[in-house]
Amino acid sequence: MPLTETQWSPREEKIAQTAFDIAYRREVASMMAEVQRQAQGATNPDELWKLHDFLSARRHDLDGKYDFRSSMLIFVFAQLVKEHWLELGELEGLSSDKIAKVKALAVI
Repeated sequence: MPLTETQWSPREEKIAQTAFDIAYRREVASMMAEVQRQAQGATNPDELWKLHDFLSARRHDLDGKYDFRSSMLIFVFAQLVKEHWLELGELEGLSSDKIAKVKALAVI
């Protein structure tokens, strides 16, 4: 049976999981640096609540973005490439049709 965009070989699943984890760690590290910057600059309660709002919004964004369902991975990887959290080379080993779809959706 040929692979479709929602079918992943065990090898591709490992590659996808690794790439997914790398991108997630990068984005969370960037967010943590921003939180630290904002926290250090906070001098009043309004700035503290602004930081809380920032964290709430980012958590909502990350929870929606990092979807590891096989039917969503091409779209997730395209978004991560487009946002520079992931490089195409980190998807090496995926089928050429999957890489082509990521490239097309990321418009690179």
